[in-house]
Amino acid sequence: MSESSLTQTRDDTTVRGLHVVIDGNPAAPPLLLIHGSGATGSMWAPVVPSLAAKYRVITIDLPGCGQSAPASTYAVPQQADRTATVLDELGVRNLKVVGHSSGGYVATALVERRPDLVGELVLVSTGPSLAALLPEPAIIRVLASPPFGPLVWAIRTDSMIRRGLAATAAAPITVPDGAVADLRRTSYRAFRAILAANRDYIAARTVPQRLIDAGKPLLVIFGDSDPRWDPASAHQYEAVPGAKLEYLRGVGHIAMLEDRDALARLILDRAL
Repeated sequence: MSESSLTQTRDDTTVRGLHVVIDGNPAAPPLLLIHGSGATGSMWAPVVPSLAAKYRVITIDLPGCGQSAPASTYAVPQQADRTATVLDELGVRNLKVVGHSSGGYVATALVERRPDLVGELVLVSTGPSLAALLPEPAIIRVLASPPFGPLVWAIRTDSMIRRGLAATAAAPITVPDGAVADLRRTSYRAFRAILAANRDYIAARTVPQRLIDAGKPLLVIFGDSDPRWDPASAHQYEAVPGAKLEYLRGVGHIAMLEDRDALARLILDRAL
């Protein structure tokens, strides 16, 4: 049976307080998509149809994000534990795990804490270390930083959300309406706590350091025009044995919105 003839299904549910959407054929190999800081699983919507032609695609809203319930802690290892609980509930193992931006930290922590769940790892625009972080665009500072952040967050419009996302892109983007609606659900308190937890995680040890002895096939995808993380910093991942690095030309930080076809091709076709 060809991939195109596989029966496609969609399941939109909540598992242990986390919102989960599952697309594709139930018999296909599983693939997990993990979003970045303050984002939601719906940010992956443009690439899901292509990925679901080959995989059973599991998209999750991390704790406190989108349609998932808030958490008592947003420490990255605990976010990974919550994710692992969902995967255990679903009965899946040996997944290809794709993390975008700081979602790559949760994916890395999943490798550290539950290596039985992860078969392959793909990191998309995941900053390897704090030294690689570039200055925030002005609109991001206004939306996310004290003292005005909480007020602006409370009154932000859909247009402001779209402009904030566009500030991290190098190419024109169209943000799915569902993603904007889900982004509005995330509280300012949760967003700030998530940012702090992510910084703590890579301050303790860089992502390449954490993956050097993991023994998992690793593909790193970076936009060559990323305004959030120094694109050259992606070479830090070359310290991980067997790691493969791909640059997306003319792409910034959110490849799934900037060049969905190129991103999907790399995830689907790049042999790890």
